[in-house]
Amino acid sequence: MLARTTNDPLTGLTTWAALARMVDRRGYRPFALLVLDLNDFRLVNDALGFSAGDRLLGEVAQRLVAVPGPMRVVARLGADRYVIVLPEVADAEGARAGAQRFAAALHEPVTVDGLPVEVSAAVGVAVAPGDGADSETVLRNAERAMYDAKRRGEAVAGYLPGADLRAEGRLRLLADLRRTVTDPTDTSVGLYYQPQIDLRTGAVVGVEALLRWHHPQRGPVDPNEVIRAAEHSPVMRLLSMRVVDDAVNQFGRWGDKVADLRLSINVSMRDLLGGELIDRLVDRLTERAVPASRVQLEITESALMTDPRAVLSSLARLQRLGVGVSLDDFGTGYSSLAHLRRLPLTEVKIDRSFVHGAGSATVADTAVVRAIVGLADALGLRVVAEGVEDETTWRALVTAGCHVAQGWYGARPMPPEQLLGWLADYTGRTRVPGAE
Repeated sequence: MLARTTNDPLTGLTTWAALARMVDRRGYRPFALLVLDLNDFRLVNDALGFSAGDRLLGEVAQRLVAVPGPMRVVARLGADRYVIVLPEVADAEGARAGAQRFAAALHEPVTVDGLPVEVSAAVGVAVAPGDGADSETVLRNAERAMYDAKRRGEAVAGYLPGADLRAEGRLRLLADLRRTVTDPTDTSVGLYYQPQIDLRTGAVVGVEALLRWHHPQRGPVDPNEVIRAAEHSPVMRLLSMRVVDDAVNQFGRWGDKVADLRLSINVSMRDLLGGELIDRLVDRLTERAVPASRVQLEITESALMTDPRAVLSSLARLQRLGVGVSLDDFGTGYSSLAHLRRLPLTEVKIDRSFVHGAGSATVADTAVVRAIVGLADALGLRVVAEGVEDETTWRALVTAGCHVAQGWYGARPMPPEQLLGWLADYTGRTRVPGAE
């Protein structure tokens, strides 16, 4: 019989299996359990190598062990995740205070091979017996709290009893979405199209395909909720495929009636990296005789940081095909000027939070819009402002030199069967308020 391993060979800490046996055997009641997960640890492995990453994990373990305070046991759960048990901590407030101390232990950089590396973590908190009757249940609930902390960008989060129901609801939603997007005859999921208008001429220059899902029981589902449920699951790839299929097929059916328009499609950067989605796009463009130059894919700014080399390779392939790339929500992510300069982009979209501020004469937001327009002009990129909802904002964007507007002031998103009629009515307009 193999002996049970009680210590993690990398960090020297107790293993979770050994810690769980000890907790359940001794019958600690009450106790708090903390799950600490490092943020963006993969970047360390990518930049410095796995050996350096292992050394960093060891240094983090030593810091956690050295945190002052009442009795505790620190274990390694696996990868870049640690578990801390605080015996005799009876309430959520005391548990959160303990979690804050462990999170604070990582405020100073960790030196690896002479290089100071910034480290941070998300900590989830659960307390027994209130949040579970055994160590495994309490661990599961602390992990849920940790993921909640990551989603909210916070250092510490406590377990919320309703999280189980919310998690079950997300799983049901995801299962329903999978069934829907894999059934081409299911029309409960589809695309609406919102016109994009040239701010200087008033001409319609493009449309963005926007996801809509009318759930058979829940009714309309917020598109943001759909993306949150799907984005870290295999369903996201299926959804991206469905969106590409439907958007290009619709554009092909419209044919010459939209000959002067661009089609913008939102996709997940993670799905682009595999190459399968680009292959799918090429096939649909060929089948529908839609020129690649009339299509652009929209990716979010934060998505650029997933894997910079792979991102650059995928975007370069799209450029060779003639497909444009739009950087969505610009101004809210992490793009450096150097990073932005070397990417083969055709367009940036200013986030609606800045656009609204520009219309309200907020000095800071107006300055951001002008700065983005100036940067884009220097790089030869088109600038689209999204969320334009009134004439004041429209005029402010014209003054700032922005190129294209998208929002309810120009037109609301509409189902495909309405778009052609709207375009036919719109062609009679020669000027739009604020256009030159």
